Amino acid sequence: MGIELGMITIDCADPRGLAAFWTKALGVEVDQDYEGEFLILHPKVENGPVFAFQRVPEPRAGKNRVHMDFITEDRKKEVERLIELGAKTVEEHEMPGIAWTVLADPVGNEFCVATHG
Repeated sequence: MGIELGMITIDCADPRGLAAFWTKALGVEVDQDYEGEFLILHPKVENGPVFAFQRVPEPRAGKNRVHMDFITEDRKKEVERLIELGAKTVEEHEMPGIAWTVLADPVGNEFCVATHG
């Protein structure tokens, strides 16, 4: 038995609007759209993580307890690209061997973009 990751679902007020940001950020397309209430993005690579966006009536409250960490070789360039798409910088961090930027998507969900080295 056991479990495996099926998808990462983000609750939001406007699934199509938020999916528009994330499709550009991740370089993927919407795979399934259930009347704008629930959208599933096509994974970038076979067996890669699947992202979904689900309409909920209540607004986001407080800091999200689970967030996504992305890795890149050129953090500055990727952070600039994501800001152009609508993300906002929250914080910058650096410690020996890793540096990361905490960003927020257009509705405030935080995620990180990091580089090693």
